Amino acid sequence: MTLPETLAAWLAHCDRMHPRTMDLSLERTVEVRRRMGIRFDVPVVVVAGTNGKGSTCAFIEAIGLQAGWRVGLYQKPELVHFDERCRIGGLSVGAEPLMAEFAAVEAARGGITLTRFEFSTLAIARLLSRAPLDLVILEVGLGGRYDAVNAFDADCAVLTNIALDHMEFLGHDREAIGAEKAQVMRPGKPAIVGDPDPPHSVLRHAQAIGADLWLAGRDFGHDGDRTQWNWSGRGRRRPGLAYPALRGANQLLNASAAIAVYEALQDRLPVSAQAVRGGLASVELPGRFQVVPGSPTLVLDVAHNPQSVAVLARNLDAMGFHPRTYAVFGAMADKDLDGMIEPMRPLVDVWHLTALPAARAASTAQLAEAVEGGRQAVQWVAHADPAGALQAALAQAGPTDRIVVFGSFLTVGGVLKQGLPTLSSRHGS
Repeated sequence: MTLPETLAAWLAHCDRMHPRTMDLSLERTVEVRRRMGIRFDVPVVVVAGTNGKGSTCAFIEAIGLQAGWRVGLYQKPELVHFDERCRIGGLSVGAEPLMAEFAAVEAARGGITLTRFEFSTLAIARLLSRAPLDLVILEVGLGGRYDAVNAFDADCAVLTNIALDHMEFLGHDREAIGAEKAQVMRPGKPAIVGDPDPPHSVLRHAQAIGADLWLAGRDFGHDGDRTQWNWSGRGRRRPGLAYPALRGANQLLNASAAIAVYEALQDRLPVSAQAVRGGLASVELPGRFQVVPGSPTLVLDVAHNPQSVAVLARNLDAMGFHPRTYAVFGAMADKDLDGMIEPMRPLVDVWHLTALPAARAASTAQLAEAVEGGRQAVQWVAHADPAGALQAALAQAGPTDRIVVFGSFLTVGGVLKQGLPTLSSRHGS
């Protein structure tokens, strides 16, 4: 075949290759990985979970960078550009290096058909394996057992929060979902469980394979007051920590798990107290309770399941007073729309509902039906895209009001395509 000449063309090639966008199986990825000889000679941290994966990866990366380690990160999904998925030294690698790795996967796969996710995971893994790094962080996409990331052995596995999501693939309760995610653990290796109430299936699997299980509340934990917090682990305390740059009370759970990673790997990747403090202060992750400077107040959050939206609602409730709140909301049709909308009902005055550029996306009619929920007084407006929805909300909002963009990575990404919005209320002084 004639090789694609752009990253977008490579991704389109991947989309045409496999008849399904998701095909839960590990054999194809493992075989192509074997053919390519991809292996890591540095510690690999694999992060799985329902919510909090991206934040936990960001904390691990930021602390490692502050400690002077060369860190490579595979995260997903992107907000705007695909190359956001691969970072080295805290920066996206860009499209050009990825294209060479896509070509290497194409040459190795032979007649094996790969999904876009499998193909791109192999490409990014090869790039990271060939870079001069001290640490590699791999974020799981969905589940754990059959996710392409699980083709690589973790020196340390992390399980963040486990909640009900992707139930058509992973099971219909937390026990079943936990059993799938726990498969990223490896015998004899540290397994950091950041969920303070993990499913029993996670504990059983860790015991069955002989993983070195670190449980939140038993092997590590945190406490604090309004000005600072303290981390404690197996024989070590890190007191007097400033609150992380990522907003939201839930971020202490993610930061605590990230610190536990370095405690578990301290023989290979020691970090100082100053590196921990610097990492907490410098960490960045767009779209996670991100408050954009200006007026009206604009909050961007990729919350896309009932539990993450409930956390968003609590964080919004803890903010200062805003006369009115406008929501820009777009979501996938296979999500629990009612469960996502319910925590936001007491907070939202007007809903700006948006279509999204994905076959799985809910139509604005479906969103409107869910938002109305049989009620008569709900105010909503439909829009063709997130950027248009945000502009309409900005036109309505006063300088002291609040706009919340949530529901999907595509919703937040849609308002960030042209960069961070410049805020200046039409009703300003």
